[in-house]
Amino acid sequence: MDQSDITLERMRTFVRVAERGNLSAVARDLGTGQSTVTRHLRELEAAVGAPLLNRTTRRVAMTEEGRRYYAQCVQILRLVEQASEEIRNTRESPSGTIRLSCTAALGVLHVTRLIFAFQAHYPDIHIDFNLTDERIDLVKEGVDIALRLGPLADSSLKLHHLGDSTRLLVASPAYLVAQGRPQKPEELAAHNVIRMVNVAGSDTLVMTGPDGKTHSIAVKGDLRVDHGLAAREAFRAGRGIGSAHRWLVDDLLASDELEPLLPGYELASTPFSMLIVPERAKVARVRLLIDYLVEQATHLPGMTR
Repeated sequence: MDQSDITLERMRTFVRVAERGNLSAVARDLGTGQSTVTRHLRELEAAVGAPLLNRTTRRVAMTEEGRRYYAQCVQILRLVEQASEEIRNTRESPSGTIRLSCTAALGVLHVTRLIFAFQAHYPDIHIDFNLTDERIDLVKEGVDIALRLGPLADSSLKLHHLGDSTRLLVASPAYLVAQGRPQKPEELAAHNVIRMVNVAGSDTLVMTGPDGKTHSIAVKGDLRVDHGLAAREAFRAGRGIGSAHRWLVDDLLASDELEPLLPGYELASTPFSMLIVPERAKVARVRLLIDYLVEQATHLPGMTR
């Protein structure tokens, strides 16, 4: 075989097998027989002149050559898809699927409604919405755009800083009646503080006072959670004091179900960013959603530029 035998169909089969790790699962996905999947892989390996996969009776894993080839295949297949969509979208309204990932609590409380409004304008655009606080590999997972809170490491992805999410200390009126209202940061050490398992440094509250002085207080409590919505419910139920993003509790503050604490003292804000797979930014429908989210981010509660 020669290079002409490296077809898009064989590349797509290889990418699916690399991601699924199971030949029979890929055969079901493609609506074909396992023998066809095996043949495509065999023919592709013969054409590139190197083994791409290690096969066992239970699992399929990429070789070192396979991992390098996989990354190139994903880019090639996306470029092919992009080229086809660009032509199609010049002749008709934007359509197709966008894969969007978002920090879980923010997605549930706010971004979901933004998606509804976006799709009202573009009814032919489908969105696969992934809610996770994990730092996933966008390219490997086939995600086009990710919205993330917190500092991000350098990568090959396009990074768009959307703003900074302000944070504040909150507690329910019932908790404050039962346990007292702290009047200065040092008193927080004696309170039950709800902390986040998956946030580094959540056992220490660092605040800046009106005089510019930094206060660092070691805190403790009987509840730690790994999801913002769980923290929100714990605050509302009077389980303790805690730091929260303004967007997480803005409605509860407005309804007086929660109260802000220690006015004049500030918690550090958190960067809010959009990660974009570079070649996907050129796809018309993805570009539309990027521009829409950039514009709407400024309207989220507590988000500053």
